[in-house]
Amino acid sequence: MFVTVPLLDLHAQYTPLRQAILDAVTRVCDSQRFIGGPEVEGLERELCAQLKVPHAIGLSSGTDAVLAALMALDIGPGDEVITPTYSFFATAGCVVRIGAKPVLVDIEAGTFNIDVDQTLAAITPRTKAIIPVHLFGQAAELMPIVDAADKRGIAVIEDAAQAIGCEYQDRPVGTWGAIGCFSFFPSKNLGAFGDAGFVTATDAGIAKKLRLIRTHGMEPKYYHHLVGANFRIDAMQAAVLRVKLPHLPAWSEARRANAARYRALFTDAGLGEVVLPVEAPARTHIYNQFVIRVPERDRLKKHLETADIGTEIYYPVPFHMQKCFADLGYRQGDFPVAEAAAASSLALPIYPELTAAQQAAVVGAIRTFYRG
Repeated sequence: MFVTVPLLDLHAQYTPLRQAILDAVTRVCDSQRFIGGPEVEGLERELCAQLKVPHAIGLSSGTDAVLAALMALDIGPGDEVITPTYSFFATAGCVVRIGAKPVLVDIEAGTFNIDVDQTLAAITPRTKAIIPVHLFGQAAELMPIVDAADKRGIAVIEDAAQAIGCEYQDRPVGTWGAIGCFSFFPSKNLGAFGDAGFVTATDAGIAKKLRLIRTHGMEPKYYHHLVGANFRIDAMQAAVLRVKLPHLPAWSEARRANAARYRALFTDAGLGEVVLPVEAPARTHIYNQFVIRVPERDRLKKHLETADIGTEIYYPVPFHMQKCFADLGYRQGDFPVAEAAAASSLALPIYPELTAAQQAAVVGAIRTFYRG
């Protein structure tokens, strides 16, 4: 029997929530309060409760969350910010946008997350911040980075765009550093109906500054304390997210269950050439992506496409090999682990509603590719 397996099926998530979401959207339309207001305030309170953090500030996107975090910490020209070379573009792109210099480091081979030893070795007197990325839904190794940063007066900005609900040492990511940055892009574990994001903070002063930054530094109306931007989250997006948020723990567990099923299926298939995701100790994985490492990755991807199985490559070109970052002076070969990941990694479908039959079809198609 032929089985279609999309990389992500948002219809499957939407259908059982359809009426509740339509009711929430209607509530906003009836109120005619589209900017700020009770929906945004309600979402922020609920995020604080879910993540056990005192401050959550809704923003326009995950990218703007990183940008606002850098602005709130007064990072700019002459400053250095350490980031992994393997991540979504915004991690390093935002550093350049505020005039600072990204200092790139390699990743761990198993988890795809920032290499701690290289991070600590990259610290200089100009280092103003470190941005560990909790990539693909698994926490980065934080304690050594946070400890070293605290001793040197360096800020830690957690890029948790793919990791809402993930924990490090039984504490939610986004609560370890000065600021946590999250994305509500529709494909995320908790996705809006368009672009949206938020930041977390434990310090009341930083939280107040972030709230000012998202509204052009304005308080009260037309009185500006600093130069910010329009980083506000729409009330419509907040209303939709409030419907979805209570389901997040169950969706995360469903993703973890699907990951466990993949492991069993790959073991039964005897596919030793497929390197499965690593779950590091004390770092939960909520599988925003299920990323395998395989030989002949590009040929396998095309094979799966012909079988109507969706996959994606995250990310084919590390930062140090991107044309727009050529002036940083890095060369191919500088970060071999990231380069190897970029050449061999492939994300398989992992969304909560994925069925056992669909997963069996994915593994079966991969087995056919390697075994004939």
